[in-house]
Amino acid sequence: MAVVEEVRAANEEYAQGFSKGDLPMPPGRKFAVVACMDARLDPAKALGLEEGDAHVIRNAGGRAADALRSLAISQRLLGTREVLVVHHTDCGMLTFDNPTMYGICQEQLGADVSDIDFLPFSDLEQSVRDDVEIIRSSPLIPNDTPVTGFVYDVKTGKIHEVA
Repeated sequence: MAVVEEVRAANEEYAQGFSKGDLPMPPGRKFAVVACMDARLDPAKALGLEEGDAHVIRNAGGRAADALRSLAISQRLLGTREVLVVHHTDCGMLTFDNPTMYGICQEQLGADVSDIDFLPFSDLEQSVRDDVEIIRSSPLIPNDTPVTGFVYDVKTGKIHEVA
């Protein structure tokens, strides 16, 4: 079965028992999470979230620079007041640098993407500290917004605070 067919079937089953259609648009717990898109990290399960609790913004590496637009909307229009940044161990963003990605895109796609910063990093905990600082120092985020950074361990499921 093609993936899309599996997804359609799973959604049919999910929708049959769905009872949360009346949740309000603003997240009930008034916070946002910026997390990596890695399939081994399920922010809802790892952080004890239910539908309607928080905004979860995901991208490669859980990078704040990619998330600022969404965070501004989350805070200004939907009332979130706190931000958690969650990176994780064994992250793919530790395995390459921009020139490597430029070469791959040139070779495989014939595309010159040298104007894109793919936001790789070589130090996991420093990447969390950097992203926390990007959010804290952004003019889009109020200065009094609590921003906390964590590393999620893909082997144990535990988080530890970094910033």
